[in-house]
Amino acid sequence: MSTVVAAPAAGADRSGAGRSRRRGEQEQSGKLFNRLAATCVTLFALIWLVPFLWALITSLRPNDEIAANPTTPWSNNWNLDAYSYAWNSSPLGWWYVNSFVISTLTVVFTVVVSSMAAFALVNLDFRGKYIVFGLILAGLMVPVEALVLPQFLEFRALGLLGTYWAVVLPSVALPVALFVFHSFMKAIPVALIEAARLDGASWWRIYSGIAMPLSRPAISAVAILTFITSWNAFLWPLLVLTQTKSQTIPVGLSSLVGGSAIQYAETMASAVLGILPLLAVFLVLQRQIAQGVANTGIK
Repeated sequence: MSTVVAAPAAGADRSGAGRSRRRGEQEQSGKLFNRLAATCVTLFALIWLVPFLWALITSLRPNDEIAANPTTPWSNNWNLDAYSYAWNSSPLGWWYVNSFVISTLTVVFTVVVSSMAAFALVNLDFRGKYIVFGLILAGLMVPVEALVLPQFLEFRALGLLGTYWAVVLPSVALPVALFVFHSFMKAIPVALIEAARLDGASWWRIYSGIAMPLSRPAISAVAILTFITSWNAFLWPLLVLTQTKSQTIPVGLSSLVGGSAIQYAETMASAVLGILPLLAVFLVLQRQIAQGVANTGIK
C-alpha cells in the first residue's frame, strides 16, 4: 500500500515542478518583453525629443554664436530676444487664431458628419450600403496630392479660395474618422437599438441619445487626432490661403525661412511657438487618446 500511495505523490511533485518551471519561464519572457518595449519607447521618444530640444536650445542663443559655432549646445549669453523678434516681426498671433479656428471647425464638422454616416451604415438597411462603405474606405488609399488640383478648381469655382471653408470642408469627410466611428458603433448591442425602436424612438433620438453618449471614447480619439492633423496641415492651406494674415501656423512659419540670410534663432523660436499648443493638447489629453484608440479596436 505504501508503494501505491508514493507513486502518485512523486508524479504530483513532478507535475508541480513542471508548472512552476513554465510559470518561471513565462515571467522571465514577460520581463524580457517589457524591457524590449521600454527600450523601443525610449528610442522613439529620443528621436522626437532631440530635434525639439535642439530647436529650443538654438532659439535661446544669439545669432552670432550660432553662425560661429552651430553645433555646440552651450552659450555664454542665453536670452529670449528671438521669441520677442518672432512675435513682433510676423503676424504670429493671427496665425494662432487662424489655426485654432480652422482646427476647431474641422473637428466639429468631422465628428458630426463621420458619426452620422457611420451610424447610418451600421443601423440602416439600404441598397448598396456595403458598396458605399467600401468606396469610403478606398479613400484611405488615395494620396492627398492626387486630389489637390480637382479640389482647387472646385473651390475656385465656388469662390471660397482665401476663406476658412476652403481648408475646413475638404477635411470633413475623413475615411479614418468614419472607420473609427463605424468600428465603435458596430459594437453597440443590437438589443439596445431594437428596444429603443420598440419604445417608439426615432433614428435621430437613438443617434443623439444612445449612440453618441456611448461613443465618447471614439469622439475623443477622432476629435484629438483631427485637431492635430488639421493644425499640422501644410500643402492645402499653402495653396488656398493667399493672404499673410489668413495663413496658419505651418504655412506662416515656412515664410520665415527664406532669403539670403536666415535668422536661425528667430526661425527656431517660431517653430517652438508653433509646436507648444499641440504639445499642451497631447500632454493634457493623452489618456483620452489612448483610451479612444484602444476602445475603437485600432491596434
